Amino acid sequence: MVDKLKVNFGDHTLIMGILNVTPDSFYDGGKYNLTDSALKRAEEILREGADIIDIGGESSRPGADPVTLQEELDRVIPVIEKLKGFPIPISIDTYKSQVAEEACKNGASIINDISGLTQDERMVEVAKKYGTYIIIMHMKGTPKNMQINPTYTNVIEEIKEFLQRQANYAMKRGISRDRIIIDPGIGFGKNLEHNLEILKKIDEFKKMGFPLLVGHSRKSMVGILLGNVPPDERLYGTLGISAYLIFKGVNIIRVHDVKPHVELRKVVEALK
Repeated sequence: MVDKLKVNFGDHTLIMGILNVTPDSFYDGGKYNLTDSALKRAEEILREGADIIDIGGESSRPGADPVTLQEELDRVIPVIEKLKGFPIPISIDTYKSQVAEEACKNGASIINDISGLTQDERMVEVAKKYGTYIIIMHMKGTPKNMQINPTYTNVIEEIKEFLQRQANYAMKRGISRDRIIIDPGIGFGKNLEHNLEILKKIDEFKKMGFPLLVGHSRKSMVGILLGNVPPDERLYGTLGISAYLIFKGVNIIRVHDVKPHVELRKVVEALK
């Protein structure tokens, strides 16, 4: 039997399929915010070949307002409860420890914390208690204000320092090193120049020695590069970045469109 709590890292780039159960996410907001439609989408993500499914109940698009704890619980937990039999790991996209704990009780094995363990000090305790993986992401500011003129002296070094500091904090609190995943946070308090610098120097993050996740799918940087096109016209640009990241050996890519990425991965990995 496959241990769905274990994420099998290796030379193979894993595809994390996004399931937003929100009314206001930048690309698929409102599509899957009812339990039945969310379950259908989850089954589709599995059929299309995703290795992990990431479920979120609060939009983190630029300018988004936070939601209440109860609202987030009401959105995500009914879906996660019904995915207990899923044969792939379930990730909960939250920075609230209570949401993470309820998700883990119901079978989630990854906590995807966009705050990088800065918003809720209990998050590490929850990860330790349930033996889950923790994704530490870099974000400058909050979703509400992160894209208001973000500035860095050295974007790569500042992000690396933050990720290393937060990883050290987690390990000191009892999280095993092999349960930590890092994410430089494309589009979270970064402009186009910052995002391109991160991608061009992605090897710098690989050298840190933790599994590396990148989430670039249909984000504004893709839209800008393609001439300011809207999110629903950003698939091919997303695939271009994904091909590069797979070739570079990034461990996980977080994407909206699973099937095209599964096919892309087969071709790119054959060329490596």
